Amino acid sequence: MAVQRSTLQWLCSLLVLVGVANALKFDLVAHSGGESHKKERCIRNFVGQETLVVVTAKIDGSKGDGMVVNMHVRDALGNEYGRPRDIVGESRVTFQSHTDAAFDVCFENLLSGSRRPNPASRHVELDIDIGADAKDWSAIQATEKLKPVEAELRRIEELTEEIVHEMDYLRQREQKLRDTNESTNNRVKWFGVTTTWILIGLWAWQIMYLRAYFRSKHLI
Repeated sequence: MAVQRSTLQWLCSLLVLVGVANALKFDLVAHSGGESHKKERCIRNFVGQETLVVVTAKIDGSKGDGMVVNMHVRDALGNEYGRPRDIVGESRVTFQSHTDAAFDVCFENLLSGSRRPNPASRHVELDIDIGADAKDWSAIQATEKLKPVEAELRRIEELTEEIVHEMDYLRQREQKLRDTNESTNNRVKWFGVTTTWILIGLWAWQIMYLRAYFRSKHLI
């Protein structure tokens, strides 16, 4: 029992470290708004189809300080999942992914009014939870009347299933890439063989043509 508990504690510590590693902090510099799409700060992540994602952003500052921070959550296929405006404090966007695709969480900091703050930047703390990490396990534990260890084991079980699913997806992608490489190599091989026979035929035709030409001129 003690060994199982120590193993569980080790796994929980590892998962906590992974969750902390997903948090990102940076300073967002304000700009006047010209060509704002080129001055966005974007963070990209990949998510599988029908996967729960929770994006939590904490922005410092206050409204009316001369800056307006907007957030835009979208995927690479053009699907939009949220566009909070004028964020101060904590803002959360929760969505279910439509397909297997990368999604972007983009921020822009616009100067507003005549006031020019110093420094002209906002501090952003971003946390992205995907899959099992995005679920409210405290609510699940209370609803299903689970013990803390049981709730943690459920969370670890779902994380393990997600890892297995991700490995299967990577295996399928690797198989498709391998098939594509083999098909490309086969086409290149036959292209090389065809080109070689064409060159041999052209070389034979040139010899025959030159022999006929020299004979017509009585040179041979």
